[in-house]
Amino acid sequence: MNGRCTIILAAGQGTRMKSALPKVLHRVAGVAMVHWSIEAALAAGSDDVVLVVGHGREAVTEAVTARFGERVRFAVQTEQRGTADAVRAGMTEVPATATEVLITYGDVPCVPAEALRQLIEARARSGAPLAMITTEVSDPTGYGRVLRDGAGAIRAIREHKDCSPDERAVRCVNPGLYVAGREFLAASLGKIGSTNAQGEFYLTDLVEIAASEGGVGELAWEPISLRGVNDRAELAATEAYLWQRIADGHRRAGSTVAPGVCIDRDVTIEAGVTIGPNVVLRGATSLGSGTTVDAGCVLEDASIGRDVLLKPYTLVTRCEVHEGAQLGPFAHLRPESVVEAGAHVGNFVELKKTRLGKGAKANHLAYLGDGVVGPKANIGAGTIFCNYDGFRKHVTTIEEGAFIGSNSSLVAPVTIGKNSYVGSGSVVTRDVPEDALAIGRAKQENKEGYGKRLRERFAPKR
Repeated sequence: MNGRCTIILAAGQGTRMKSALPKVLHRVAGVAMVHWSIEAALAAGSDDVVLVVGHGREAVTEAVTARFGERVRFAVQTEQRGTADAVRAGMTEVPATATEVLITYGDVPCVPAEALRQLIEARARSGAPLAMITTEVSDPTGYGRVLRDGAGAIRAIREHKDCSPDERAVRCVNPGLYVAGREFLAASLGKIGSTNAQGEFYLTDLVEIAASEGGVGELAWEPISLRGVNDRAELAATEAYLWQRIADGHRRAGSTVAPGVCIDRDVTIEAGVTIGPNVVLRGATSLGSGTTVDAGCVLEDASIGRDVLLKPYTLVTRCEVHEGAQLGPFAHLRPESVVEAGAHVGNFVELKKTRLGKGAKANHLAYLGDGVVGPKANIGAGTIFCNYDGFRKHVTTIEEGAFIGSNSSLVAPVTIGKNSYVGSGSVVTRDVPEDALAIGRAKQENKEGYGKRLRERFAPKR
């Protein structure tokens, strides 16, 4: 325990998002943007996190609790009266054991834990009551400007609307990230008034107070990772940046990741994976070493083992794929399907709640729904598991080594026995015993000369 607490401000309405969903719950790389801020605070060493909520607080509280449980406390800002007022609300939930308080925001998902760690170190080095992050931008419009004394020390922050023309020319700005001693913060919040252009309680007034009571520590940081999200255009730009950052992390860890890949935050990838262009990896997807995910595949909450080959444009949702299996191209694995080691699911094959056993193959144009397919079974092109009778789903069982001929319809519930055969074009409605041959099709009849008669009958008249 280090006596550090983080207050995250997340009470704003976010009207520019033009959405009924609270701004901080909009998803960025697979998770709500506020989750990024919370995880950064915890990774930076905070013992406690207090989230200040307001607009849509029931939805925000529910979403955060579902992911973090009791690691996050909640404080309510009932009326939006500025950032200092929000921090006052947060202080009511800061535990008595906390001696230092970080302040950040629920709409800055790009801020890395390392920036927060270095900010804490900057305050420790300076011995100041407060330290802040600063950054240089080419267009400072809308930002609070960092004002300095003749020696270059920070003396105040001036909000854009309150700046003089000279102050507006300053390009060093305040992203709003602070760390302060708990006693200093508690005492100083009571000194902040609302005599400004907005009529709000500005948290930035803390800086001028700290400058007069021991100085302000400073950490300069790159602006790209300090960006906030105010509308959906900024949301899209932020997500693109985070996808790039995530992909670069996997590249440095030993995987090949092509440009244009979208990898969500919760995806796990072992070293030695190859990912082709325009792949989308969502949710809690995991990829084992040696696996190749070729162009255009989309995986969501998929568990993919080692040395698996996913050929282009394969879709996998909430399924398990074991070592050495092959999928695609253009295969579709729907939820609760399992493809065991060495099995093949080929082009335009769809699985739904089906287990394909070791070494089994369904290589072409098949629908396998609610099925259990044994090891080394072969499913021919055009095979359909007729699993739904209009009221209930039924199971098709194909035992080890069975061979299903092309264009067969297996009407569930039905079992095809071990090492048995189903003739091509069959409609199978009864169980097939082990080592048997099932043929369920109409008898072929050839009518000699009938083709000529048809041509004569239907040929256009000249």
